[in-house]
Amino acid sequence: MSEFWLISAPGDKTNLQAWERMNTVTSKSNLSSNSKFHIPDLKVGTLDALVGLSDELGKLDSFAESVIKKIAQYIGEVMEDSKDKVQENLLANGVDLISYLTRFEWDMAKYPIKQPLKNISEALAKQVTQIETDLKTRSAAYNNIKGNLQSLEKKTVGNLLTRTLADIVHKEDFVLNSEYLITLLVVVPKSSYIQWQKTYESLSDMVVPRSTKMIAEDAEGGLFTVTLFRKVMDDFKAKARENRFMVREFYFDEKELKCEKEELMKLASDKKQQY
Repeated sequence: MSEFWLISAPGDKTNLQAWERMNTVTSKSNLSSNSKFHIPDLKVGTLDALVGLSDELGKLDSFAESVIKKIAQYIGEVMEDSKDKVQENLLANGVDLISYLTRFEWDMAKYPIKQPLKNISEALAKQVTQIETDLKTRSAAYNNIKGNLQSLEKKTVGNLLTRTLADIVHKEDFVLNSEYLITLLVVVPKSSYIQWQKTYESLSDMVVPRSTKMIAEDAEGGLFTVTLFRKVMDDFKAKARENRFMVREFYFDEKELKCEKEELMKLASDKKQQY
C-alpha cells in the first residue's frame, strides 16, 4: 500500500528551486517518488473569509472521506465473488488512485477558479452529498434484488420435502382437470423404494394400479407420483404417513410455475444490471 504526503514548501515564483531541492535530497537515499500536485491560482479573498472557511473545509474533508470509504467498502461487498478485482475497480475519474493523485488536474469546468472559494466549497459539498444519496439509493435497490433472489434460490437447494418443484415437475406427470382423479407427489426414503412399490396400491382403496413413477431423486430419497380418486385422498395421506411416505402438498399450476421461473430469471437479470 502506497503512502502519500502532501508537502507545501515556500519557493520562488515558479517553485522550481524548492522542487529541485526536494528531488535532490530525496533521490540520494531513495526516500520517495515525487510528483507536482498542481493547484491553480484560486480566488482567495480576504483573511477573514479564509478563517471562516477553514472550519467548513475541515468538515467537508471528513465528510468526503467518510463517503469515499463507504463506496470502497460497498464495492468490496458487491464484488464478493471477485475479491481479487476490487482494487482495479476503485477508480477516480476512470483511472487508478495513484495515477489520479500523481497527475492531478483541477476540473475547471466543474469548479471555475474565478469563483470565490466559498462557492467552490459549497459546490463540492453539494456533489459529495449527491454521491452519498446515490450510493444509498443504488445499494438499497441492489440489496433488495439480491435478497429476493437469494430467497428464491434457497427454494431450489433444499431436499425434496421443502424445495421448489418448479424445475422438476412437468405437465405430463399429472392427471389434470379430472373431476374424480388426482395425482399426488410422495417423498419416499431411499431405503423404502421396494416397500413403496409393493404397498402403494393397497395403502387405501381406489388407487390407480401401476400409476407411480419416480420423477426426481436426491441424496435422501425419491419423489414419486401416484394417481388415485379424490375422495380417498385424506385416507391415503394418513396411511402413507404411517409408513414414512411423506405426501407433498403440491398441486400442478402451469401458470404459477411459469411465473416462478420468470421471476427467478428477471431477478437474476436485474441483479446483473444493478451490479
